[in-house]
Amino acid sequence: MIPAQKIVFINQATGYLTIDIVNAFAGKFDEVVLITGSIRVQDTYLKPGIKIVQIARYNRGSNLKKAFSWIVASFQIFFLLRIRYNRYDKFFFTVPPTAYLMVPWLKGKNSIVVFDLYPEALNASELIKDGLLSRLWARRNRKVFLSAFKIYTLSNVMKSGIERYAGGRDVIVIPNWSAFSHLQPIKKANNKILHREGLEDKFIVQYSGNIGKTHNIEALIAVAEYLRDDSDIIFQIIGRGAKSSKIAHQINEKGLVNCMVLPFREDGELYESLCAADLAVIILDDRTPDISIPSKIYNIMAAGLPVMAIARSDSGIADLVVSHQLGKVFNKNDVAAMGHFIHELRNNTQQLGYFSSNSLKSCGLYTRENAGLYLSTYMDEN
Repeated sequence: MIPAQKIVFINQATGYLTIDIVNAFAGKFDEVVLITGSIRVQDTYLKPGIKIVQIARYNRGSNLKKAFSWIVASFQIFFLLRIRYNRYDKFFFTVPPTAYLMVPWLKGKNSIVVFDLYPEALNASELIKDGLLSRLWARRNRKVFLSAFKIYTLSNVMKSGIERYAGGRDVIVIPNWSAFSHLQPIKKANNKILHREGLEDKFIVQYSGNIGKTHNIEALIAVAEYLRDDSDIIFQIIGRGAKSSKIAHQINEKGLVNCMVLPFREDGELYESLCAADLAVIILDDRTPDISIPSKIYNIMAAGLPVMAIARSDSGIADLVVSHQLGKVFNKNDVAAMGHFIHELRNNTQQLGYFSSNSLKSCGLYTRENAGLYLSTYMDEN
């Protein structure tokens, strides 16, 4: 008798990417389990029959609350895997980042999807300092990656970062995708958010995402200050995070009436909010060029938006923007150059259309079909 194939996925904060991956495995395994603290559904639900096991929610508050939620969840995960799911294949995502470190203590096939590379991400966020704990974490990484069955990540740049720990191990690169790749961009004339907020005639430069310590929103504020006399250009900063209040205070202090700080849009409005912009901004900290690829880039492409990336030229996000000709990449200090780029797009509809067209066309390369690549490479034993 062939033994039943059973697999358990571990992600404290489940979104559409995890849902798509888990769904891809559902038809091939006799039992599929998802250990998670929360599930955020945008357009696709988990398939019937997938078992959900609840653990502590990921707390997006202060660093202390975030770390506490990680540690509690990791203890829960450890006991679940050792007692209830010891004989299952195990598939870790890097939330919580402390959970995948238990791989050498677990039996069977243990695989890891590196959405963010640690301890580098924690050093950049100042959650831990680049000292003893960081060195111990790096040492543990070497054991973890050498004993893993499969290692996945999002870009060749991130793969290079992992190879510092993984030696000669094969690291499989599978890019993320958009939750909105099946949608058509909403024209400005039909955009309810633009009409509601009275912005129909404005050129909107939009940052939408986390406003944490590793997100240099100050660079965008400097550009807004540089263009403060252009009343037809509006900067939208949409999101939440540790620096939200600080950014709002900075905008008020400088009297920047061309800036709007807004809370996260509801899921039902997220795509329409993206389509309301003329130019999307992505910000990646200089200290983190090879530790993550912001998944928002794929949703931005699905909305057909040009991109202004504030990042190092050797980062994964810069590689995406340049290779697909989505827009331009700038150093955080290139305030005047960013201002000129915004002026160029506002005044040159042909150039704006070129980047927009490339963005929408490139989105076709990043669809949920990529979730199937996790399954096909996983089933390949060689």
